[in-house]
Amino acid sequence: MKSAVETLNPTRVRLTVEVPFEELKPSLDAAYKKINQQVTVPGFRKGKIPARVIDQRFGRGAVLEEAVNDALPRFYSQAVEQGKVDVLGQPDITEIEGVENLADGGDLKFTAEVDVRPEVELPDFTAIEVEVDPLTVTDEDVEKSLEQLRDRFASVNTVERPAQAGDIVVVDLEAKVDGEVPEDGVAKGVSYEIGSGRLIDGIDDAVIGLEAGGTATFTTELKGGSAAGKDSEVTVTVTTVQEKELPALDDEFAQLASEFDTLEELKEDSRKRLTRMKEFDQATQAQEKVLDKLMELVELPYPEKLLKDEIETRKHNLEHHQLPQMGLDLEAWLKLQDKTQEQFEAEIEEQAKKGIKTQFVLDAIAAKEELSVSQEELTEHLLRRAAGSGLTPDQFAQQVVEGGQVPLLVGEVVRGKALALVVEAAKVVDTEGNVVDFEDEDDEDASGETVEAAAEAAEDKAEENAAE
Repeated sequence: MKSAVETLNPTRVRLTVEVPFEELKPSLDAAYKKINQQVTVPGFRKGKIPARVIDQRFGRGAVLEEAVNDALPRFYSQAVEQGKVDVLGQPDITEIEGVENLADGGDLKFTAEVDVRPEVELPDFTAIEVEVDPLTVTDEDVEKSLEQLRDRFASVNTVERPAQAGDIVVVDLEAKVDGEVPEDGVAKGVSYEIGSGRLIDGIDDAVIGLEAGGTATFTTELKGGSAAGKDSEVTVTVTTVQEKELPALDDEFAQLASEFDTLEELKEDSRKRLTRMKEFDQATQAQEKVLDKLMELVELPYPEKLLKDEIETRKHNLEHHQLPQMGLDLEAWLKLQDKTQEQFEAEIEEQAKKGIKTQFVLDAIAAKEELSVSQEELTEHLLRRAAGSGLTPDQFAQQVVEGGQVPLLVGEVVRGKALALVVEAAKVVDTEGNVVDFEDEDDEDASGETVEAAAEAAEDKAEENAAE
């Protein structure tokens, strides 16, 4: 077999492949054998029909077509390997010549066009400089953390008085749109903490001052359900008013809410925990900012078919998975986001480009630095992914293996290591001018999760916007 590679543009090539008859003979023999097992000819046992009889009864063309269909993928793969072409996606077979001459021992020639990974010119990582928030835990931060803990251990008592901010009310809701109640426009026995903002706009002002049995009506824009994005007249009826009683902040509370004997020990542990959280947040912020800066410094073309497929995939995920889970269609979501269809299309394309570019650049770094993944690293990554999937590690691992997704996980780990390498080389300072160092092992683990999210920026952004 002979092959040649022609560059059509920086992201697409044409492969021309010539296959002599001798190398096609095994595919031709396999075609006769396959047809032999599928057809019946009187006077011959199944599987024992001579080739000349198959040609006479079914035509030589059917055999040749079967042989070519069997041979093309194999010789295409050999041509890709021979030409050392880093292909993306499936090829387009643009021309096949010589099929009619195969019966006389002629050669086969075909051409295939396919997208390829563009060349990436990597910048000097030491020239990257980013600024992150300082690592500071204040007394106010500790007090706020303790207040949140107290709130978790609060008791709730029913009271006979008008509701006020901070109370918990149990309410029945009825929403009308254009005078009609939608199918999902009624909710009974909803528990809501006044001032939490976890229900619908306008409900706080409506229920404050109402006692059990009190009713109020207000107008608001619905954020979910079949009438999402529409103005609705909502009637709220308070059935119960409850008052929260917080436990005293003392040694007894520390023993109740933790393994510590004193409040001071609990405060110290809270400070350490908040410090670890801020360290993680700081590392994540550095990862994201370094990645953004890296993307700014690299210019590369986008494979047309790959970009188109990526855009369609992101649209499909949003319209058919994320939005239906929230009871929204695209039109309602766009209204909630105050976006036009044109703005949505532009954002999806930009996010798709960022995702593709991130993968190309980090893969190029990984290849240049010859980064690899150990079994331990892959297992740790799998455990992190399983924790966020709602499955046990064994269930998640089985799903990954059966779905053929192990290479995807390996790619995520490698890209995480590539980004960690860039962060290590870059200059990271906080807003107070202090140099930030991320050599801690835990931070390196965090980097893998961060780059994975960055590489899937469009989906993360779509989910974030939908949640809002």
